[in-house]
Amino acid sequence: MTRLIFLGPPGSGKGTQAQILAEDLNIPHISTGEILRQAMQEQTPLGIKAQSYVNSGDLVPDQLVQDLVQERLSQPDVKSGWILDGFPRKVTQAVFLEKLLAEMNQGGERVINLDAPDDVVVARLLDRGRKDDTEAVIRHRLDVYRAETAPLIDYYGDRQKLLTVNGDQSQEEVTHELQKIVTS
Repeated sequence: MTRLIFLGPPGSGKGTQAQILAEDLNIPHISTGEILRQAMQEQTPLGIKAQSYVNSGDLVPDQLVQDLVQERLSQPDVKSGWILDGFPRKVTQAVFLEKLLAEMNQGGERVINLDAPDDVVVARLLDRGRKDDTEAVIRHRLDVYRAETAPLIDYYGDRQKLLTVNGDQSQEEVTHELQKIVTS
């Protein structure tokens, strides 16, 4: 049973690697970013709320995201495992997730931190060419990440659940490293 949480700054390759691994393992890749983007595109009430936060480079409020995650983790396709990408983003969300997984008998998760230097992720995100990805917004998102998400690295490290992978190498090298971790 593979249950993985992907951490790392925006642009570190979390989404790409989670997708590759999820396909290899035949388990769902649960990306809160994708769920939110879809909600914004479809202009759902949640999507409209989320849009204003995203436009300014801020994180979407916990409760909105937690509701989405709880709903997604209660769907039948997660029984064989899952990869969570983009959640939790801070310690309070990690505590929520730990309780939720315990209630759902879905414990045993491992946490992979894809680490990459700021200059590398800024260049990658600018190359991606999304309209909300200006250098100023990207650097703000990195500041928010460092302030709110980085403490998760200590949180999961203290619980012996954390594995760090160098995200500043080729996509193939990162994939290979992740596959070794998952099969060990």
